[in-house]
Amino acid sequence: MFPLKDDIPTRRFPILTVAIIVICAVVYFGFEHGGLGLGNYGNTRVVEYGAIPYEITHPGKNCGISGDRVECPSRDATGNAPAWLTVLTSMFMHGSLLHLAGNMLFLWIFGNNIEDSMGRPRFVLFYLLGGVAALAGQTLIDPGATAPTVGASGAIAAVLGGYALLYPRARVVTVVFIIFFFTILNLPALAVLGLWFLIQVAYGATQIAEPVGGSGGVAYFAHIGGFLFGLLLIKLFANRVHDDYDRSRRLPVY
Repeated sequence: MFPLKDDIPTRRFPILTVAIIVICAVVYFGFEHGGLGLGNYGNTRVVEYGAIPYEITHPGKNCGISGDRVECPSRDATGNAPAWLTVLTSMFMHGSLLHLAGNMLFLWIFGNNIEDSMGRPRFVLFYLLGGVAALAGQTLIDPGATAPTVGASGAIAAVLGGYALLYPRARVVTVVFIIFFFTILNLPALAVLGLWFLIQVAYGATQIAEPVGGSGGVAYFAHIGGFLFGLLLIKLFANRVHDDYDRSRRLPVY
């Protein structure tokens, strides 16, 4: 399934959601010098500023690029950002243009309503803490992984978890792929996001047997950790929820 848009109008312009999208695009093209290809994980900047679980669990030991792989520890990694800083910088970096585009689409569809459900300072805190929780989830599962973890998907997963709890009956226009065919359906948000979460759990279960390690891959447990953070803690942040978001679809009562 691939969501295209939801049906909840925002009460104000989502300036922070747009700002995050712009920052991620500028970081990818301007800082990482990312291109139009499918992979950017070997980029030196990705290794220097991406979050590497090994560096987080081994304070003072840095990783570097050796040939076509990441070596941990490395004597040639003196220019790496401190591990604590990469927890933040990694949220705004991406491994490919497709990675960036997919994350930003999800953020635009669901992030604007979560921003609208709380004050802007609260949204910044919620988003960043969601990203931290996501990285913690991945690091806990594979503390010795040497592949850089980059991307906004962990923080966005927190947004998805919050959205699933606040607006489960919202309708989401979704592309559904069936083998070689596809159709467009208008589905409840809880169905779309619930299935997305179950997919992350299913793939995450296989990743326990075959961890990301130094080979790279999708950090499914970052998605799981972020989603659970949003699901469990959104009520602590959302102080202006759009309670009547589905009024137009309610059946009249006589």
